Amino acid sequence: MFSKACEYGIRAVLYIASQSLRERRVKIGDIVQNTGSPEAFTGKILGLLSRNNLVDSYTGPNGGFEIRQDKLQSITIAEIVRAIDGDLFFEGCALGLAQCDANNPCPMHHSVVKIRENMFHVLQHTTVHDLVIGKKNEELILRR
Repeated sequence: MFSKACEYGIRAVLYIASQSLRERRVKIGDIVQNTGSPEAFTGKILGLLSRNNLVDSYTGPNGGFEIRQDKLQSITIAEIVRAIDGDLFFEGCALGLAQCDANNPCPMHHSVVKIRENMFHVLQHTTVHDLVIGKKNEELILRR
């Protein structure tokens, strides 16, 4: 459903959030190991997430990634998707056509409008905190 970059980004944020709840800053190697994402790709995704103020990045011996406690409850899955893929997931053509809208619909346009609206609602109202809080005292499994 999501692009590979979004899948990796969501998993990375969830892992960082789970560790941030335990007041732990994580290195990229930890993220790669616990999410099953490629290291170079993960670095690029984390750069996007950091530039969009969804994760905090620190350099140096005590560096790594974390999400401040006050941000955990406000970051939505929609924000992660938008930071990585822009609005394509929410507004792009289901068939990938360049020209597709209500006035010039592709063959699937009207069939997916309601699904897209529902998905946007779910992603806009689901926070990172919602997804990790139930796993606070358990291992968060993010690898396939």
